Amino acid sequence: MSAKVVVIYSGGMDSYTVLNKAMQQGYDVHAVSFNYGQRHSKELLFAKKVCEQHKIEHKIVDISSINQLIGGSALTDDIDVPEGHYEEESMKTTVVPNRNMIMLSMAVGYAVSIEAEAVYFGAHSGDHAIYPDCRTEFVDAMNNVCKIANYQAVEVRAPYLAASKIDILRDGLAMNLDYADTWTCYNGQEKACGRCGACQERLEAFAENNTVDPIAYQD
Repeated sequence: MSAKVVVIYSGGMDSYTVLNKAMQQGYDVHAVSFNYGQRHSKELLFAKKVCEQHKIEHKIVDISSINQLIGGSALTDDIDVPEGHYEEESMKTTVVPNRNMIMLSMAVGYAVSIEAEAVYFGAHSGDHAIYPDCRTEFVDAMNNVCKIANYQAVEVRAPYLAASKIDILRDGLAMNLDYADTWTCYNGQEKACGRCGACQERLEAFAENNTVDPIAYQD
């Protein structure tokens, strides 16, 4: 019997690659997606579709009530989504306070309940400049805590922590993944905007890999 792991799966290209990597490594994958009150649920629809296609156990958990306590993010509040590259100062408005700690804590609880050995999530080096909860120090600290927080130790794994989105896409293309099954844009419109930080970084990754992004853009 294959060992179980939990993958935090947003429906975006990073977690999609992590999900497939865990499957190709032979794990019994259990995916969990979170509705934390983000601006749209389009990513979650992609996550649901992919998990149904691969017959992966998938839970979509509504934790949107946390917005009674935390806020001030362009991803959850009535604040304009900034345009430009991820590393620009304006992108700090997309930080959701404590988001990864909350989601990892819940995913680890799920892992303990199903006796899974690890929780995977898609943090990568391109996130480090803006998101404190995607940095190596945070992941290492959470990993240490999650090994002692319960009677069963659970490892936190971020396989692309030292990699860029360019590297993630290169790895995914080598696995023959179809990125038409992902959504990245911060805006939940019919077509991706092509201007927000998430779109900019995604388009850069495809350009650097000499590959055309299969999703449609407004411009």
